[in-house]
Amino acid sequence: MSRPRRGLSRATALYVGGAVLALWAAFPFFWMLSTSLKESSEVFASPPTLVPRHLTLGNFARLLTETNFATYFGNSLTVSFATVVLTLGVSAVGAYGLTRFRFPGRETIAALILLTYMFAPIMVIIPFYILVKQLGLVNTHLALVLSYTTFCLPFCLWLLRAFFQSVPLELEEAALVDGAHRGRAVWHVVLPLALPGIIAAGIFTFILAWNDFLFALVLISSDELKTLPVGVNDLFNATIVDWGMIMAAGVMITLPTVGFFAGVQRYLIRGWGSGGLKG
Repeated sequence: MSRPRRGLSRATALYVGGAVLALWAAFPFFWMLSTSLKESSEVFASPPTLVPRHLTLGNFARLLTETNFATYFGNSLTVSFATVVLTLGVSAVGAYGLTRFRFPGRETIAALILLTYMFAPIMVIIPFYILVKQLGLVNTHLALVLSYTTFCLPFCLWLLRAFFQSVPLELEEAALVDGAHRGRAVWHVVLPLALPGIIAAGIFTFILAWNDFLFALVLISSDELKTLPVGVNDLFNATIVDWGMIMAAGVMITLPTVGFFAGVQRYLIRGWGSGGLKG
């Protein structure tokens, strides 16, 4: 077999394998969407149907009218975006300080920050609850934002540190020589070049805050303050579990994450070539 033909066969095998893996990974989401559009009598039909015989939006209507899903949805959006803003702000400042300023113990501090990422949330949930209670923040969204920031910050700081280190110091110095103060140089030179890392850290933080169940369960007790994972979990405690409505909730929970990633991916790609190297 000639070399071009072998290369074509290998590429075909890779594409086929990738397509199979993509279908395998996407099937649970397809099944969730399919079930959410089925009538209650069809959800438990035997044999099961992949495509609903009669499409219906009744599950979504009952989800929004018979439960507090809209309230949970708004709470999750508020907490997740607040966590992203706080985490990116603190991690960007910290990462910049660890890459641009020299002081004794800088590398040790950076290593200790990463070391805190080793501890699983379940290990610190009790002392964190005691601390939050002493501060009078139990049953508040602020407690959730602070808890999520605590666990996202070490990873995001190290991620942004690597991106800031890749930005040539000469570019920032050139901006300072041209008369820009340090804040302006960071805003117009360093941050645009580190944009892919900032977006990646934002996606990581948003998904963690959006999907968290443990801290939301422990720190929030009022139904009007619950986030989606805890609120949807209450649907399983009903006498009869309405799987159609639960799958509709799953679709509604998944869409913001997909939409958030789809909305920022073009900035992620554009960030590789933007900033001080442009123009």
